[in-house]
Amino acid sequence: MESVANTVHREPWNKSKIVGQKAPFKLKDIWAIRVRLQMQSRARELALFNLGVDSKLRGCDLVSLKVRDICHGDQVATRAVVMQRKTQRPVQFEITLATREAVQKWIKQAGLKSEDFLFRSRIHDSPHLGTRQYARILKGWVEELGLDTADYGTHSMRRTKVTLIYRRTKNLRAVQLLLGHSKLESTVRYLGIEVDDALEISEQTEI
Repeated sequence: MESVANTVHREPWNKSKIVGQKAPFKLKDIWAIRVRLQMQSRARELALFNLGVDSKLRGCDLVSLKVRDICHGDQVATRAVVMQRKTQRPVQFEITLATREAVQKWIKQAGLKSEDFLFRSRIHDSPHLGTRQYARILKGWVEELGLDTADYGTHSMRRTKVTLIYRRTKNLRAVQLLLGHSKLESTVRYLGIEVDDALEISEQTEI
């Protein structure tokens, strides 16, 4: 007798969801989140937020960082290099003073060792914070600011600093290197650069 396989109905992952590029945070939003986390002594979240903005890493790379990835001995380094999971290409990033202080405080408070994950999960089955948990934490920050959660996601963190850098410098190559993109076209798409941006640059160039 011929067996008939049961067909399982799967709804599209993006059904009833707003998809597309997530907005980067504005400077005022960055400081509003930082101040809130500092005043409420949420050391883990402050370290996660600051490092997310500085590193410009994808969520999967950020949550799987180990203490040794960003520390030299017992001090947080000023720069770090991480192998990106998606591309298997290394990317370098800076760690600013405010971020170093926040991360150092979290490491001390949590009693983390060199081989420990920087953001350990509070779920027993997971060794480190998962990307979904990270997304939920970020959603909480957005809600606390009264912003529309549909406009922001974990990629907002990745896009925030490079968007500011591009607006100030118009240096696409620098942004490409910071994001670890292999192709400049990917960086252009990622930043959402439009014709108006290109014309504005051209108008500022006198010959």
